[in-house]
Amino acid sequence: MKTTARNELKGIVNEIIEGIVMVEARIEVSPSIFISATITKEGFKNMGISLGDEVYVLIKASSMILSKRRMKATARNILKGKIEKIIKGAVNSEVKLSIGENLLCAVVTNEAIEELQLKEREDIYAVFKASSVILVA
Repeated sequence: MKTTARNELKGIVNEIIEGIVMVEARIEVSPSIFISATITKEGFKNMGISLGDEVYVLIKASSMILSKRRMKATARNILKGKIEKIIKGAVNSEVKLSIGENLLCAVVTNEAIEELQLKEREDIYAVFKASSVILVA
């Protein structure tokens, strides 16, 4: 499978919380590192996902928000990592960060890089909504 998503992680479904309309699945992508995804109950049942199943987690790099501090937010995913590389472009930069055994990519404006004074090897939080996560079984 090929996608345009910059972030493709493999993990194991660790928890399933079923609601009336939506399902939240927690996927362990590294030891003790979990990503939450919310999808419609109908879509979840159509995929036939169960506890312990291996799935792929897709997250667009443009869906990520970076923060130097852990923030209180409505976003279900707030992952602490370390900036590995910053690749500057004309308007945006690609920020590669390690989170556990995984490398994630965020695309942010150059202005944001300068305002936050982001530097390689410093700690950073990647923040994204559970509804921004796509699961592939």
